[in-house]
Amino acid sequence: MDKRSLRIVYMGTPEFAVASLEALVEGGYNVVGVVTMPDKAVGRHGSVLQASPVKQYAMAHGLKVMQPERLKDSCFLEELRGLNADLQIVVAFRMLPEVVWSMPPMGTFNAHASLLPKYRGAAPINWAIIRGEHETGMTTFMLKHEIDTGDIIEQVHVPIFENDNAGTLHDRLMELSASLVTETVDRLIEGSLTTRPQSDEDATDAPKIFRETCRINWDMPSRDVYNFIRGLSPYPGAWTLLGDKVLKVFETEIFHGDGEQSGSVFSDGKKILRFSTKDGAISIKTLQMEGKKRMSVEEFLRGTKI
Repeated sequence: MDKRSLRIVYMGTPEFAVASLEALVEGGYNVVGVVTMPDKAVGRHGSVLQASPVKQYAMAHGLKVMQPERLKDSCFLEELRGLNADLQIVVAFRMLPEVVWSMPPMGTFNAHASLLPKYRGAAPINWAIIRGEHETGMTTFMLKHEIDTGDIIEQVHVPIFENDNAGTLHDRLMELSASLVTETVDRLIEGSLTTRPQSDEDATDAPKIFRETCRINWDMPSRDVYNFIRGLSPYPGAWTLLGDKVLKVFETEIFHGDGEQSGSVFSDGKKILRFSTKDGAISIKTLQMEGKKRMSVEEFLRGTKI
């Protein structure tokens, strides 16, 4: 069997998953179907349906697309089974029931944006930065019952730089995932693939991030606040209150000075906007006030009196 005869079903939804699908298609691999989330209602009244980035790419390249509401739906399972896939690949999708991941004879592997068993869960990129890690990576692993716990196939390590945020790290890992996915498929074809179990003792969680998760706690050390903000930048965005308005914060610097009470605000009205922390302060560089566009602190202070 070679890459043109190996029948692959690909599963993914966001932009992160497009790079790996593109690598498979452009590399001449036989992608016989793509599974992605149903179109999302957007607009003021939810009257416009928006296709996922993976669907948009798949449709543009003439690939068969399936968008089940429920992964255990009998019609979907029949359609999926009819593709006679040898292998399924999952990148940034949702948890699969066993009836799906166990269907192909070669199984299903997932590409996950962390060095498993660290950061199992929905938001590994964000939490690695928030928790001050200096390294992360990509892992391919075989799916099993518990989420992100399957046997590891391959891993690639990536440094997290001081000025990285979730966006820059996302883009680096996205490109890396594409090459790792094709390398994993090649090893499966060659029969040279070996796996190793994960250690639950070394596992950490990367739970889904909600709006309240993103609220800044100024009563933490400056380093922790700095990591928290860049770990949520540019999306979904860390936030605080300035008066009675929500202020999203995207880019900051640590200010090493005498701290006031945590959460206290200082501004010179021109270029400086600082919030005190437990051991110093954080200087804001880019931000977005509720109802306004994203802007530099200088632009913001020209139109806002603190």
